[in-house]
Amino acid sequence: MKIEPFTIDVPQSEIDALRTRLANTRWAPELENENWSYGVNGTYLRELMSYWQDGFDWRAQEARMNAFPQFRAEIDGVPIHFIHVRGKGPRPVPIMLNHGWPWTFWDFKDIIMALADPAAHGGNPEDAFDVVVPSLPGFAFSGPLRRSGVGYVETAGLWVQLMRGLGYEKFVTHGGDAGAFVSARLGHAHAESLMGVHLSFPILPGVPHDAADAADFTPDERALVEGQQRGRGPGAFLHVLIHAFDPQTLAWAMHDSPVGQAAWMLLRRRAWSDCHGDVETRFSKDTLLTHLALYWFTNSFLGSELFGRASAFPQPMALANDVKPEINVPTAVAVLPKDLMYQPRSLVAAHSDLRQWTVFPSGGHFGAAEEPTLMADDIRSFVRPLRRG
Repeated sequence: MKIEPFTIDVPQSEIDALRTRLANTRWAPELENENWSYGVNGTYLRELMSYWQDGFDWRAQEARMNAFPQFRAEIDGVPIHFIHVRGKGPRPVPIMLNHGWPWTFWDFKDIIMALADPAAHGGNPEDAFDVVVPSLPGFAFSGPLRRSGVGYVETAGLWVQLMRGLGYEKFVTHGGDAGAFVSARLGHAHAESLMGVHLSFPILPGVPHDAADAADFTPDERALVEGQQRGRGPGAFLHVLIHAFDPQTLAWAMHDSPVGQAAWMLLRRRAWSDCHGDVETRFSKDTLLTHLALYWFTNSFLGSELFGRASAFPQPMALANDVKPEINVPTAVAVLPKDLMYQPRSLVAAHSDLRQWTVFPSGGHFGAAEEPTLMADDIRSFVRPLRRG
């Protein structure tokens, strides 16, 4: 495996072309949508797109990303992009952070250095990590894909190869959304390479997403689930079906219109985060547009859809063996009260080696991006006893 340094450098011609497209937008009509009941509100979308066209400084965001050491490699014909930051401490533990959709690797921007250099962020240097943050296959700079069929199952195998190529025989993995599928798969099918699995989205191999019975939930858990259901609305998972069964049709529109692509992803950022209807309480305009620009400049929307198609997310996670519990390495779950899905602690404990369970006071589906300090502390707490083992 050949690993090469990588620097993000979008040609100026592409930045100029994006601004031209934004200036020439043909806006859709809109009726009775002040409260976002029909989808993304046009007033806010126009405001955000105006800033993308005339105020957003891509070069400044590019410089922020390039401040982290980045690399590219090819594994089994799949191009992979990743950040790799060496920890500052006596015995850094390797950790891989796995993002989801419509996330990018940049959703971990505020947690990377807190894990790699804890002393500089109010922590103990003995809690240091070597931090690896890959872009999932098909996302951003982990593309373009030259074949289909690369989902979370295949990605887990790629990640073991990547970490071994970096010199790590065993590592910790963290993930939310699609990254939780990858991390859970690693703990299930590649336990020999894992020190532990930390999840911010409770996914269990072989267990249907609705496996829990009413009796499995404590009163506090029932209240939490009811709050999630009220907050997420009826269409929270519609994108999963479209991405899985009609990805190419949607891609023709998404790859042609930056405003259309922005609306598709913006809706999820607002609906799935703990923002109380104001997305900028969780993500600034610059942050939102950096994620949108990463998809746009890398032409990777279809690649992200194909990852979802190959992963078959609506189905229970595939089993690779009959080992019990299914995640047979130390496991931790960070519960975000406004996330999209919840599994009761008793069910997670029955299907994993559960060592830590933390219910955060706030936060939604974009866990580490919304609550970076809480997430860093939770990861450190989980791994601390594993270092001694």
